[in-house]
Amino acid sequence: MDKTSDKYWALFIYLALALTTLAVFRQVRSYDFTNYDDPSYVSKNPQVQAGLTRDTITWAFTTGHKSIWHPLTWLSHMLDCQLFGLRAGAHHLTNLLLHIANTLLLFAVLKRMTGALWRSAFVAAVFALHPLHVESVAWVAERKDVLSTLFGMLTMAAYLRYVKHPGKVKYLLTLLVFALGLMAKSMLVTLPFVLLLLDYWPLGRFQLGKAVTNANRRKRKSINTRSQWQLSYSPVWEKVPFFVLSAISSVVTFLAQQSGGALKSIEAFPLIVRIANALISYAKYIGKMIWPSRLAVFYPHPGDRLPMWQAVVAALLLLAISIWVIRSAPKRKYPLVGWLWYLGTLVPVIGLVQTGGQAMADRYAYVPLTGLFIIIAWGLSDLLARWRYQKIVLGASAMIVLLALSICTRLQLRHWRNSITLFEHAIEVTNDNHVAHCNLGAAIFEQGRLDEAISHYRQALHIKPHYVGAHYNLGTALQSQGRLDEAISHFHKALRVNPDYAEAHNNLGISLRAQGKLDEAISHYRQALQLRSDFAEAHNGLGNVLATRGNLDEAISHFRQALQAKPDFAEAHYNLGLALKLQGKLDKAISHFLQALQARPDFAEAHDNLGTAFKSQSKLDKAISHFRQALQSRPNWIGPLNDMAQILATHPDPNLRDASEAIDLAERAAELTKYQNVTILNTLATAYASAGQFDQAVTTAQAALALASAAQNDELANRIRRQLELYRQAKP
Repeated sequence: MDKTSDKYWALFIYLALALTTLAVFRQVRSYDFTNYDDPSYVSKNPQVQAGLTRDTITWAFTTGHKSIWHPLTWLSHMLDCQLFGLRAGAHHLTNLLLHIANTLLLFAVLKRMTGALWRSAFVAAVFALHPLHVESVAWVAERKDVLSTLFGMLTMAAYLRYVKHPGKVKYLLTLLVFALGLMAKSMLVTLPFVLLLLDYWPLGRFQLGKAVTNANRRKRKSINTRSQWQLSYSPVWEKVPFFVLSAISSVVTFLAQQSGGALKSIEAFPLIVRIANALISYAKYIGKMIWPSRLAVFYPHPGDRLPMWQAVVAALLLLAISIWVIRSAPKRKYPLVGWLWYLGTLVPVIGLVQTGGQAMADRYAYVPLTGLFIIIAWGLSDLLARWRYQKIVLGASAMIVLLALSICTRLQLRHWRNSITLFEHAIEVTNDNHVAHCNLGAAIFEQGRLDEAISHYRQALHIKPHYVGAHYNLGTALQSQGRLDEAISHFHKALRVNPDYAEAHNNLGISLRAQGKLDEAISHYRQALQLRSDFAEAHNGLGNVLATRGNLDEAISHFRQALQAKPDFAEAHYNLGLALKLQGKLDKAISHFLQALQARPDFAEAHDNLGTAFKSQSKLDKAISHFRQALQSRPNWIGPLNDMAQILATHPDPNLRDASEAIDLAERAAELTKYQNVTILNTLATAYASAGQFDQAVTTAQAALALASAAQNDELANRIRRQLELYRQAKP
């Protein structure tokens, strides 16, 4: 093709790649957050939800949350929250747009490096549409995958520009973009190695050095040995700063994982098991690339049950391929580059250093498979190079492969709709998946299906008896059923495995408080706060216990700290309002009740307390409004029924007084209390009198007086006697 047609075809390919990828993945726009890492990253992370502020930006660069340091990933989630709030579809769309950008950049870089338009297009298309890449795109918490890859592709593009037109500015720009990529995900530490591979092929920089040296030898036999070295090995020396950045990133990542406890699982798997699993995983990724079936969000590590014969077979397979690519190198360089790309970029996540309970993960293959795609694209072209119908066969085959991948990807995407579909599928396609059972239980628990959730938690513990997350979730479910002794037992088991589990300390405090064991509850709340000083729920729980004991000032301090960590924490606003109300600071109390309702408009208790606060301030219209809203949530709530009936029966404005409704409300409250509550009977008598039904008012007031006298409540009895005299005189 001439350059003009080549240009137009390239523009067409860019457009086709973008539109096809968007069409295949578009359904993610309607998907929810999952309960697997998404809460920690976005949906329940107050720092991220606060958006981009000075404090949150500082947090992003200083936190080791989730046992990893990736400030740019945090900033990208914060920007999404600032722009879209917690609309999950918008967060998914950002991932998809980044994936599309990665696809276009991959095509651009390969096309410019190799000049092979259609082979580069095929590699980019397979990268865009392969089902193994669904996890990186459809999982909001895996933003770090697509974001770091974006910077990785930009690094290669900047490096290519530097190679074509060398200069310090272009070199420093390449180094800067690479540093940004490391701040999105440390898996990019292998990129300098990839750049060296690209120097070998297709850039031919090592070959160039040798060719020039030989030419110089023919022209000048006295060529300087030092210049030969610099010419041949300058690609290596110029990568030194890149490798230094990779080393720094590796150290920072190791320290973050160590401080976060992510490396504890290394003790569970001996080195021989980790090596065997790494060999098997290398082979399995190739298998899933060729036949992408039974894909799951979590593949349980088999541990000591791992069949060693599989490791031997995998090792022989990898060795055979390695021998083939090395022997092919003199004639065809791309197999060696593609194979080493695959092997090398998987090293950080292949499991030699175990940082979790997974044997492998689809997301880890996001970048490494590109090396294999290159081998396939260039290899098939070479294989059919002399065939007359090469273009027709390759074109038709490519279309069939891409169509099949698109169908498989759309089918795989369906499982990512929500947590239930995701983990039901994981249980279906894997064996003994304790993580899938635990997370499915958590998703079902959110729907109020407690017995089913408990069943899944117990299955997770049957598979892995010391699984901390399952003990914690089971304890929480049992706690919600009021089975406090069982719940406490499971919280203790979780803490025996992980004494630094702040959430378990907090929930243990909740259960102990419910049992009246306030000292023990306070102890666990304080331990939770020692582990996480910004733990809003623990501050709120400790404040509740302290308020129960009458330590209002200290309780208020903890409620305020809870709100500092989580400004829209409805329960903390409500509890702070209650404490301030007890101190007689009604205006401040009302302010916090209102803020509680902003966060939770259906917060019935906040409506009720606002009603009583406004009633005490004689703001009766506002009081009636909030009592009504409290009763919308809980129609048989005796307190608001009585308070609202009293106001309606005695309102000073005759246009707002409603004796008929007051009677209805008071009669309902009296029936609910079986006519044995003196306060409600007194309100009912008042309502009858307001309606002019004085005989019933007298009878009801006499019943209320008898109850007050029996209870020896002289003050209330005297007030009822005075009202009874009014009713006998036919006065309301």
